[in-house]
Amino acid sequence: MIKFGTDGWRGIIGGDFTFNNVRIVAQAISDYLKSDRKGRGHVLVGYDSRFLSKNFAEAVAEVLAGNRIKVMMCAGPVPTPLVSFTIRDMKLPGGVMVTASHNPPIFNGIKFKAHFGGSPDEKITDRIERYLLKNIPKIIPKDEGIRKGLIDIADENIVIKYCNGLRSYLNMKSLRKSHLKVLVDTMYGTGDGYIQRVLKGTNCKVYAIHQGYDVLFGGVNPEPIAKNLTSLSEVIQKGDYDIGLAIDGDGDRIGAMTPQGKFINPHKILSLLLLHFIEDRKWKGAVAKTISSTFLIDKIASKYSIKLYETPVGFKHIADLMRREDILIGGEESGGLGFKGYTYERDGILSGLLLIEMMAVRKTGVLEILNDVEKEFGRFCYDREDIEYPDELKKKMGRVLKKNPPRKLLDKKVIEFKSYDGIKFICEDESWLLLRLSGTEPILRIYAEANSEEKVLKLIKAGKKMAFAV
Repeated sequence: MIKFGTDGWRGIIGGDFTFNNVRIVAQAISDYLKSDRKGRGHVLVGYDSRFLSKNFAEAVAEVLAGNRIKVMMCAGPVPTPLVSFTIRDMKLPGGVMVTASHNPPIFNGIKFKAHFGGSPDEKITDRIERYLLKNIPKIIPKDEGIRKGLIDIADENIVIKYCNGLRSYLNMKSLRKSHLKVLVDTMYGTGDGYIQRVLKGTNCKVYAIHQGYDVLFGGVNPEPIAKNLTSLSEVIQKGDYDIGLAIDGDGDRIGAMTPQGKFINPHKILSLLLLHFIEDRKWKGAVAKTISSTFLIDKIASKYSIKLYETPVGFKHIADLMRREDILIGGEESGGLGFKGYTYERDGILSGLLLIEMMAVRKTGVLEILNDVEKEFGRFCYDREDIEYPDELKKKMGRVLKKNPPRKLLDKKVIEFKSYDGIKFICEDESWLLLRLSGTEPILRIYAEANSEEKVLKLIKAGKKMAFAV
């Protein structure tokens, strides 16, 4: 079964993610591009550092070429945001990125990027899915495609342009003056070296761990969440650093850490950068978040009288809003953030650089900034737990909880109920609980936020009990 989830199609390598299925998907993408071709020039094909990613990318390129669609293929592993940036910068018809992002190393996947340089909405992915198996994949071998001028290999210029694009977006004047010491964990993924490259020539010093590529990601899933960043926490506590940054396997998500080794969750990162754009950059615009994101964003939006949009999980919904509305910053709880005047795409590398910029502009440590935010807006603790969930209960859960939602959670009255993406209960004290089936994996995700870590754990426990009692 080939199905595009919240961000592309993913599967287990050698299981459902096979060369045959990759070619089927590439043919469907080719049929879509031929029916709705926008932009000019080549379709860009990129790939990450996973097992066989280059070979799968070559298979995609060969099918596109077989359909007489010109291809520009990346010469080596690149971050997903570089692909999206290049599509928009060069006004290309679209792009394909072979990656499973933050998923375990046994997975790989395909992300299609639309002509605007971002994740397509469901109208586009539904059309691609309708083309699946409509036509037998047409193939021109890579070497023949190169000889015929249908396949070009991209040079270093696209990397240079991407880094220059990042520099032009940043306040390089403040960064040049700053003497911040930054520790970066690139998690053996494609984000390796980019922050160093962008900050070269400034007084910032960048140190890195888990550099280079490893198809097993050092035995840790390349997702920048607390449990996967124990090495970053240990190293930062032993050294003299101002902030720790972690970038996921394909470079579109960010995680961060205080000098004391405490994880800064993506909710806080989104909140900090929203404040940075409003207070420091003096930019105007609305803010967009997914249903699983922090209530702190609501409070910031209320204070500054800016419009707040809430979407289902999946950055494609944020990207769609950013194309239609004046969105200052949009983000999701998994660490994917997009910014006004850049691309309609998550960029973990730019997100990390903007955190450094905020510290440089304010001449203040990240812990002091976090403490100031907590003093003004209150304490917001968050956690998420993923559990295996029986198929027979999946069909019942939404129906049962919509019909009989709880009136209270931990003795607090439930004042609002949302069911447009999962089931979310919001309490009178601003705490909330969300139960949501994953769009890419056979699991149930349980999200919770409250004013203490203890209460968050209790809410998650209550969510488990609720999910298995349907």
